[in-house]
Amino acid sequence: MKISIVTIFPRYFPQALGLGVLGRALDAGLLDVDVIDLREYASGTHRAVDDAPFGGGPGMVMTPEPLARALDPLEGTHRVLFAPVGRRLGQSMLDRWSKLDHLTLVCGRYEGVDERIAEHFIDEEVSVGDFVLAGGEVAALLVLEGVVRLLPDAVGNPCSVVFESFREGLLEEPVYTRPATFRGWSVPEVLLSGDHQRIADWRHAKRQERTRNRRPDLWDGN
Repeated sequence: MKISIVTIFPRYFPQALGLGVLGRALDAGLLDVDVIDLREYASGTHRAVDDAPFGGGPGMVMTPEPLARALDPLEGTHRVLFAPVGRRLGQSMLDRWSKLDHLTLVCGRYEGVDERIAEHFIDEEVSVGDFVLAGGEVAALLVLEGVVRLLPDAVGNPCSVVFESFREGLLEEPVYTRPATFRGWSVPEVLLSGDHQRIADWRHAKRQERTRNRRPDLWDGN
């Protein structure tokens, strides 16, 4: 899979790309990441990529020319812009994007991008939550990790991405490891029983209980 990232801060990404699941996927040849410096597509001495908004108002707006030049060669890829007006990011989006050959992530900055870019160069606008960030780079890293871990052979145990939160609209059950007793608190007896059916039933019941109690919005959708 190839992922292109359009940003004015290309140095934001190299360290993260060398760590964890991202680093392993790159080393294994499962992933190709192209970080595109938007300023390379800007003209003028200062390589400016922003200007004051028409009609006045605070802040600056990312100008259309550099973005169009950067995105023209990426026509045919699935181009995603991070913006507060976008659909809320969810697991189903990551699942869908992980099946693409080429995903393009566009990192906005300032007050946003010129609306003509969003209308004519972007396939999908996405928000990572009901809050505002300084730019889309944090969101791009989030999507990178969320997508890449779904690629075949990207994680050590393929079951890790099957039996986890948000599958079948449920949160994951509580998990425990050694020691069986820690500061007087014990692991649930059923997990030590060796009875696989009892354990499976316990896990499913806990998924339902957790979802109902902690994420009623998810539970109501079931």
